[in-house]
Amino acid sequence: MTNTATENAPATTSDLPVVAHWIDGAERVGTSGRTAPVFDPARGVPTKLVPLANGTEIEAAIASAKAAFPAWRDLSIAKRQTIIFKFRELLNARKGEMAEIITSEHGKVLSDALGEISRGQEVVEFACGIPHLLKGDYSENVSTGVDVYSTRQALGVVGIISPFNFPAMVPMWFFPLALAAGNTVILKPSEKDPSAAIWMAKLLKEAGLPDGVFTVLHGDKESVDGLLEHPDVKAISFVGSTPIAQYVYETGTRNGKRIQALGGAKNHMLVLPDADLDLVADSAINAGFGSAGERCMAISVIVAVEPVADDLIAKIVSRMKTLTVGDGRRSCDMGPLVTEVHRDKVASYIDIAAEDGATIVVDGRGVEIDGDPNGFWLGPTLIDALPTTSRAYIDEIFGPVLSVVRVPSYEDGVEIINSGAFGNGTAIFTNDGGAARRFQNEIEVGMIGINVPIPVPVSYFSFGGWKNSLFGDTKAHGVEGVHFFTRGKAITSRWLDPSHGGINLGFPQNG
Repeated sequence: MTNTATENAPATTSDLPVVAHWIDGAERVGTSGRTAPVFDPARGVPTKLVPLANGTEIEAAIASAKAAFPAWRDLSIAKRQTIIFKFRELLNARKGEMAEIITSEHGKVLSDALGEISRGQEVVEFACGIPHLLKGDYSENVSTGVDVYSTRQALGVVGIISPFNFPAMVPMWFFPLALAAGNTVILKPSEKDPSAAIWMAKLLKEAGLPDGVFTVLHGDKESVDGLLEHPDVKAISFVGSTPIAQYVYETGTRNGKRIQALGGAKNHMLVLPDADLDLVADSAINAGFGSAGERCMAISVIVAVEPVADDLIAKIVSRMKTLTVGDGRRSCDMGPLVTEVHRDKVASYIDIAAEDGATIVVDGRGVEIDGDPNGFWLGPTLIDALPTTSRAYIDEIFGPVLSVVRVPSYEDGVEIINSGAFGNGTAIFTNDGGAARRFQNEIEVGMIGINVPIPVPVSYFSFGGWKNSLFGDTKAHGVEGVHFFTRGKAITSRWLDPSHGGINLGFPQNG
């Protein structure tokens, strides 16, 4: 291990650079006087400050987005599409820059940060097809000389409140479709890793996006409440923990807004006796410990149908011994957790599991790391025979803690999964097609993997769970995402006299 905790660190917190808001197409220095530190999790030191907006700044951000809306809404679909496509080209060429920013503030390894950006870029590419997605229907002569047709139109100012674990991908689940449909967007990124949002704002401007159409407003609960309560904000997209998702949904709907609030998860992997255990072990490692377990689609519980548990645990342990934990800018498999407070909370669940009678097979609290000892480290942890009454089973831990629950049958496994409060993602590993088909029909979860550990749908399908994992009727991206950011009109039309547009032999053009 190397000790670099003080390398390039400022003398005092006041010497730290401050991340700006992005309002009216330019960086805006915060004026509230309130800030929060942004840490480098691999070194355990603050490297920046982020401003926490006050009411005046919140009002300025919303006013800017509202003023920009009419012109952006009325710009042709073809021109909006061109800007989104240009953003895609710039992002593809320079995504390495943003990956480095994400790693420096979140801690995930560079390859994981690049993967996050690529998954977000899929939605950008999907949004490039917005003309087809905004098409209406047309029925001629529903009555004599009467036609009926439908259109989809933008809502106005929309807000995005995104979490710390995917500072690029989650915003890109929403804003490409919102912008392409003609809305103006206010993004409130997590104060833990805010810089990727500003980087994307600058890239959107470089792509030709008019000022005011995309805004970045930093802050805490005051900014969240400002967006939820302001009458000029028409819709909010949120991703985060279930208690806050429920708060966002209830507060936003009470204030007349359209809300999609994606909450927490406790994702299970059901392993049947006929499964390929080597595939299962690899998948469990990837899905349990990638991004230090800070994924809403991470597998946190293996439900092993006996007699496979002992063999599977042995295979998982052998793979865990090969993992390296360290600074994400080095050649490591897993980085630190995002903050010291979060690391300590996740680690506390290991004690809870032991106290409740579980066996700690691998304890990540003593991991050897390739990095600064002051970083927020917790190594991959494996727990066996975890009681389903334990808080370590019930709660969303959101860290690199993988638990095994042993069951005697397929039916017992399904019962355990369906009895949980969450319904975000799940997976089954089996070579029995009939069992897999039965599972996808019986399981009460929104996203299902069959021999796939992290079943995140591609961009043209929609992302979202069931039960306490989703508040609101509309999921993220895909056709549901387009519908969320637009509203429909049905027009019944009769024309008594045909009009004549004159003669023009030029080739007709869009624009």
